[in-house]
Amino acid sequence: MLRKPSLIRPDRRLVLAGLAALAVPAPARAELVITIDRGNFQPLPIAITDFGGSDPNLGTQISGVITNNLRRSGVFTPIDKKAFVEKVSSPDVAPNFESWKVINAQALVTGRITKDPSGRLKAEFRLWDVLAGQQLTGQQYFTDPNNWRRVAHIISDAIYSRLTGDKGFFDSRVVFVDETGPKDNRKKRLALMDQDGANVRYLTRGDDLVVTPRFSPNSQEVTYMSFGAGDPKVYLLNIETGQREVVGNFPGMTFSPRFSPDGQKIVMSLSQGASSNIFVMDLRSRTTTRLTDTNAIDTSPSYSPDAGQIVFESDRGGQQQIYLMSAGGGAAKRISFGEGRYSTPVWSPRGDYIAFTKQKGGTFAIGIMKPDGSGERILTEGFHNEGPTWAPNGRYLMFFRDAGGSSGARIFMVDTTGRVEQPVPSPSFASDPAWSPLLN
Repeated sequence: MLRKPSLIRPDRRLVLAGLAALAVPAPARAELVITIDRGNFQPLPIAITDFGGSDPNLGTQISGVITNNLRRSGVFTPIDKKAFVEKVSSPDVAPNFESWKVINAQALVTGRITKDPSGRLKAEFRLWDVLAGQQLTGQQYFTDPNNWRRVAHIISDAIYSRLTGDKGFFDSRVVFVDETGPKDNRKKRLALMDQDGANVRYLTRGDDLVVTPRFSPNSQEVTYMSFGAGDPKVYLLNIETGQREVVGNFPGMTFSPRFSPDGQKIVMSLSQGASSNIFVMDLRSRTTTRLTDTNAIDTSPSYSPDAGQIVFESDRGGQQQIYLMSAGGGAAKRISFGEGRYSTPVWSPRGDYIAFTKQKGGTFAIGIMKPDGSGERILTEGFHNEGPTWAPNGRYLMFFRDAGGSSGARIFMVDTTGRVEQPVPSPSFASDPAWSPLLN
């Protein structure tokens, strides 16, 4: 699998090459594969050794990030290193599989970190099927040493993908609203971090209130709303260069901007008096087209992955519900029919589900349903949960939760089965997360 260098900044570029499988006699058996959707699913026990080589400290750090990633996915149970019987001295030598069977490991990861004469980091790993006694995959990466954490995420993706058959999601970032200060006077800055909460970088200074950041498909730009002097404006920000521009000056309030799948359009809600409607702007021509025309509040639009439809929320039936329409506008079809109010719909990148926020009584839930409205499933609920955003592989969601009182919002991750729920570390209170596509 070759990473596309055109989508990676020169100082972030990685070169990938495969490692040939070692010749290991193996008994005939089915290859190790995890079926995530199985009803009685049990996480796979996996052993992740400290990567050896010329920089053992860095090797330990990289294996630590891999361990944390796989554990947080809920798909794997990393085995405590204290239980390891065999010390792996070289990934070029086949391990003693019996030593790993003794501690119930079904998969094993070994690796090495070195530097080539030019100073580039060389990271190698091998993934082993312990029960079958064979190598499943092996790869090596060459990059700037400052990219060591990204290498760990890419290796995590390779392991996840090889054992589940799904795309990974670890080599991705999250843009969010960082919140500091007293509850009645919060300073809100746009911030960026890795999906595991590391490498936080601030994109705005906090002079103006910012909300609803959203990634473009190329991972280089975000669109967001800023409340400065006068009416709020929709901005387009290049997160690599810092260049910012106003998408358009619209009369009245603007809400919930979001990119089309090809990144060439932004769909949003514009208010006019007591109503708001859905509009789409072509970023090349800057022409705006109205898609809905009602006296209701139509907002939170989100494209289907094939760009053929738009899901949005509307109170045209008396309370907030979820509707579908053609991407070109026209008649809309209601798809939510459960008790309560539905809002913030967003389409999965796999196209199989639409995530939403549901308010019923005094609780806010994060749920998913199929695009036809069937199969509604609540994943998590509490005092105030809101703003779901999809992982690039469509298997996980992030959202923010506010516990009320004098505290503030925090970001959480949950999988589409509801089995796995994890807090996502952030330096302070955090809200409005938006997950990027994979960086490759």
